Amino acid sequence: MDLKNILKIDDYQLNRLNKIHDRYRQMYLDPDNCSPMFIIGVPVANLPPYDARFNDPMVMLKTGLTQLRHHLEIEDDRLPTVRVEFGTGLMASAFGCETYVPNDNLPCAKGPVINSIDGIYRLKTPSKEDGLFKKLKMFTEVFLENIPEGVHIQHPDIQSPFNNAFLIRGNDFLTDFYDDPNAANVLLDKITDYMIEMVRYLKGMISTDREWFYDWGVLWKGAARISNCSTQMISPEMYTEYVLPRDTRLMQSIGGGRIHYCGTSGKMIDEFFKNPWITGLDFDPNYHDLWALAERAPRNMVFMLYLDFKSHQAQRLLAGDWPRKRNIIIQSIARSVEEGKEMLEKFRSSVPD
Repeated sequence: MDLKNILKIDDYQLNRLNKIHDRYRQMYLDPDNCSPMFIIGVPVANLPPYDARFNDPMVMLKTGLTQLRHHLEIEDDRLPTVRVEFGTGLMASAFGCETYVPNDNLPCAKGPVINSIDGIYRLKTPSKEDGLFKKLKMFTEVFLENIPEGVHIQHPDIQSPFNNAFLIRGNDFLTDFYDDPNAANVLLDKITDYMIEMVRYLKGMISTDREWFYDWGVLWKGAARISNCSTQMISPEMYTEYVLPRDTRLMQSIGGGRIHYCGTSGKMIDEFFKNPWITGLDFDPNYHDLWALAERAPRNMVFMLYLDFKSHQAQRLLAGDWPRKRNIIIQSIARSVEEGKEMLEKFRSSVPD
């Protein structure tokens, strides 16, 4: 299968994309003089099922490239990136979790592997090829051999120390904080140590740039994204005591990165802001007010959020009511390329001078 012709990026597009790279860097380096960025998706029909992608790197790569075409046609701010999509259970698989591969969604961890507190203390550090990592390396090599000029490889989904601990230990991890707090600390530290090692390893596999990384079609300051969705199940105070020190150590060790949070706690986000190595945050605007968060966030922290074009938040922006904070990335969905172009123009023209 020759994929070089699946997506061709001409000189005009390469020049446009180079300027977008510069604008993303400006969002972090010069936030007072940057402009918001917009990514407009269009659903793509008849894509291969997830299990077919999981079993064939060329099918996975072709799928990723096919999903990029409409962004080039719309000329939005999405950078052409693809990723080896092994889902949320990648790190957990290295610690022994089985992987469940549905045909209609991304792979995930099938269930926990540590069934006792004693198992935490006996847990061994995985190698760089345990679990899905050997397969990921093979897929990445295929990607590198076949991606067209101008397309970049995104960092794989590594979750976070807390999310991975919950996948590996299951619901019992929540009671470990009370039954044996030291065991909870030990598990978080073992996972954090391994993640630091693997981020450096994975980063070297796909890029020579040690200061910036690609994720969700965007260029971010740092080396990786962590996902803290499961922190929804603990209090902000517990996060600060047990998890924040590990998140901070991880981010400091790799040179920074961003957080994905789909939880509902605004107080938890305030705890994330205490980590000086976090350079970006995406969140659900249905639970968190963009304007209020923009007032509390560090000035160089880049925001990313999805907005339905007809939502009251989107309409507020379209009316010109933008926060003072401008290092914001808005995602939305259109029904067609033509509608996507119209939405993009309306978003861009809404930003006050």
